[in-house]
Order: sequence, then structure tokens, then C-alpha cells
Amino acid sequence: NRFKQGLQAGQPQIGLWASLSSHYATEVIAGAGFDWILLDTEHSPNELQMVHMQLQAMMESTATPIVRIPWNDMVTIKRYLDIGVQTLLIPFVQSAEEAKRAVAACRYPPDGVRGVATTTRANRFGRVKDYHKNANPQICVLVQVETRSALAQLDAIAATPGIDGVFIGPQDLAADF
Repeated sequence: NRFKQGLQAGQPQIGLWASLSSHYATEVIAGAGFDWILLDTEHSPNELQMVHMQLQAMMESTATPIVRIPWNDMVTIKRYLDIGVQTLLIPFVQSAEEAKRAVAACRYPPDGVRGVATTTRANRFGRVKDYHKNANPQICVLVQVETRSALAQLDAIAATPGIDGVFIGPQDLAADF
């Protein structure tokens, strides 16, 4: 996960937010030299199958796909990870406990509760040796803080083991203020 490695190394990561819900548009912008492209499923009509096609469109680019899922939900998280997403932005995280649940949903047992499937796109349909043993450290978990209540919990959320970054949702936070 180049994006996660860059974050850990303190390297600036320059990217673009994509809400167009189009694999064709994603292929165009993914080739423009960005470090990452965020595919939005919270506030755009982007569904799982559409994101799958966008991931395929990004395969030849240097941009890392980040997917903002619609909600902090274990089943939703599992489905996006199974199609090969390695970096998730999880919206509306209000507390360290919710952040902890998000991390657990992204990790295979014994470190979490991610369901195990042996032939998914994430493990190249069973072709990646020891995928289930090595996947956990490659998953990057970003959470979105969007309310005054969450902002008051920011330090605890950010300190949650397994949280790789916090994104402040400016519009929702401004609306809450």
C-alpha cells in the first residue's frame, strides 16, 4: 500500500476527490500523476460494482485508490476490502469506540472481525500466497471527524490503534457549529 507507506514516512500525498462515479473518468484522472484518487460512495451514486470497475481502470496508474464508504458498517467494509480496496475513509466516526470498530472490521482474526473468503479480488482469487496472514498491515484506515462531539474526541480517535489518519469533514463540521 504505497499511500500508507507514504503516510508512515511523512511524505506529502497529493490527490484528488472523485465523485463522478465513472470508470472512464477515473481512468482519465488516475493517469494525471496524483498519488491518490478518492472514490466517493457516501455522497455520490457510486455502488460496489461501479467502484470495482473504477479500481480496474486505475490498475495501470500510479495513484492509490482510496474509497470513502457510505457508513462505518462491518459488512460494507468487508465487501470493499474483498474487491481489493486497501485504503478506506470511514465517515462520521464519533468516538474512539467507533474508530476501534472500524479497525476491527478491516482486520482478519485474531486482530479483528473481517470475514475470511478464499477467492476474492483482494487476494487475486486465491493466487496471493499467505494473503490472510499478511493483509492486515497493508490496510489503511482513515476516519472522518464531522461533528463538534467527534472533534472533542479527536485525540482519542486519532490514538486508536490501527487508525492511520483522520480527515476533518469541513462541511458537516461547519453545519454542526
